Amino acid sequence: MIPEVVAAGPVRLRPFRPADADDLAAGCGDPENLRFNPGMPRPYTVADARWWIAEGAPAARAAGGVAYAVVDAGTDRLVGGAGLSQVVPGRDQAEVGYWVAPWARRRGIATAVTRALAATAFHAGLVRLELLTHAENPASQRVALAAGFRPEGVRRAAGRARDGGRHDLLAWVRLTDDPDGPTPRVLPDLPGGRLTDGVVTLRRLAPDDVDPLYRLHTLPEVVASRVRQTPPTRAAIERRCAVAESEWLVGDSADFALCDASTGEVAGGCALVHDEPATGQGMVGYSLLPEARGRGLATRAVRLMAGWAFGIGFARLWAGTAPENVASQRVLERAGFRPEGLMRGRLPGRGESRTDTLLFALLATDHR
Repeated sequence: MIPEVVAAGPVRLRPFRPADADDLAAGCGDPENLRFNPGMPRPYTVADARWWIAEGAPAARAAGGVAYAVVDAGTDRLVGGAGLSQVVPGRDQAEVGYWVAPWARRRGIATAVTRALAATAFHAGLVRLELLTHAENPASQRVALAAGFRPEGVRRAAGRARDGGRHDLLAWVRLTDDPDGPTPRVLPDLPGGRLTDGVVTLRRLAPDDVDPLYRLHTLPEVVASRVRQTPPTRAAIERRCAVAESEWLVGDSADFALCDASTGEVAGGCALVHDEPATGQGMVGYSLLPEARGRGLATRAVRLMAGWAFGIGFARLWAGTAPENVASQRVLERAGFRPEGLMRGRLPGRGESRTDTLLFALLATDHR
């Protein structure tokens, strides 16, 4: 039996009350909450809030789940909502959901609520909890990790957009016998948010980096080094920048903006792809805008990236270049990588052709 009131550190989970209507309308009407909760009415009015309090939330409990008001433990003011839905009794499974009002964010409320809600659900007999997030909602993904949920994969077209379209959702799962505490991350945040040697700065790729990244990846010489030798669309670059933090959080890749340390301007990009987790191996890639070339910036960036990778537990890094790309080979050699051989016909070329790749690698022991 799921209790009516749950303590969660700085907040408390309790049933909604008529006095919550104004704060409920203001919190659910926030643009960020509406963006990632397309099932909410838009605009969200006080009338909608009153309906939810009187009918929606009680119906959730009647269906086997629960919808809580999240309130400040000291003042009892509404600061969010949370609940369990999509209950599957045959699997002892439910889905966790939450939202936080704009006036209560950055206080750890969502994490405290999710932890308390998970403990309550497991005590009531559930054994598996799912938490589904939009790929462009890294804040919610950070809550999932902090509450002990693990990334499990992508639910293709599981989300319904407000315009009727569909989009993917990331699935995060916690089991009743999973250890307490945050889920360890393969790719932790950068110390202080960046890596720098005073000349080059690496930081996580961000949505504001679309313009320089699109210019970079549509250069003919950069297109020629892509796995498929066709230029990306601007929409594809926008998507890459929008989900870069998500890819980092789930441990798939660390996508960096390569910046001039003196100006902060984007000079190129580089990435560490966690391509073989079982062996501790990662793949390195990099490219520079024309005005940034010939200054050793790529070599500095690869050194910074390699030092960070080995510091967080990678054992081996590798990179591939076209046999004729002597400039890229020099970057790798200056960064300590050693040539290991030729991979014949590794990549698709133009038409039905295949292209060779020269393989370079750097071990953690080499780096030391």
